[in-house]
Amino acid sequence: MSERERGQMEMKSKVLITGGTGYLGKRLVKASLGQGHETYVLYRPEIGVDIEKVQMLLSFKKQGAHLVQGSFNDRQSLVNAVRLVDVVICAISGVHIRSHQILLQLKLVDAIKEAGNVKVLCPPSLAPTLQKWRTLWNLDGLHLTIKWWLGKRSKKLEFLLHMFLQTALLDTFSEALCQPGHIIPSREHVSILGSGEEKAIYVDEDDIATYTIMAVDDPRTLNKTLYIMPPRNILSQRDVVQIWEKLIGKELRKSSISSEEFLASMREQDYAEQVGLTHYYHVCFEGCLTKI
Repeated sequence: MSERERGQMEMKSKVLITGGTGYLGKRLVKASLGQGHETYVLYRPEIGVDIEKVQMLLSFKKQGAHLVQGSFNDRQSLVNAVRLVDVVICAISGVHIRSHQILLQLKLVDAIKEAGNVKVLCPPSLAPTLQKWRTLWNLDGLHLTIKWWLGKRSKKLEFLLHMFLQTALLDTFSEALCQPGHIIPSREHVSILGSGEEKAIYVDEDDIATYTIMAVDDPRTLNKTLYIMPPRNILSQRDVVQIWEKLIGKELRKSSISSEEFLASMREQDYAEQVGLTHYYHVCFEGCLTKI
């Protein structure tokens, strides 16, 4: 590394990423390194049995990342980790069908408070405009209350600046044509949710990571919610379907699902799947992402 490059890195914030081997976390690590930040990746002691994640961590290390062992169940290890950096980006999983680790973030907030040196915390995306996100039964309200509690608790850290990132929908939603439970688009049939005309915002995961890292040293984002809303990425479900039909040169068979039918089908699912389906409901039936 040249003296100029070393000097530029010293001017940039040091970044710690938790959940760095996850779906979005690995992209954040790549973006942070690519933009010249001294990057630290927190990993759990028990990760040694997961060969793919170990290989990913070693790859990060070869690219210049610092690997820091720590656990959300070991408060001191978290405190030691956050003392190394200026910025903490939390990317631990909130994907309900795989795991549910939202409450673990509260332990991270407590560690940051004890360490006292972190300047910026970027927690995972909060629900779009929580006040406007209507509760379905008590199920979704419970989950969103947890997220709201996290934000409220972290805001009590007077020394700490925040950047709440709202990423809208990951690109996987558009890739599956907004079909719950699918990640590959059908070449035969698609279910239209409601009218199919409500707009949503679809953002590539690598772009989300890039914008997040760009924002951590931008004073305009501090104590703000950063919305990633590329104008050309604001599309309805029918828009997405038409793009796919044009690509494959074929018109799909279509059927419609009313909001009543969708809600009735949710009652047959377990808690984790119900929460995920609730997101589809608010986005595709109510258009909440473009009514903020």
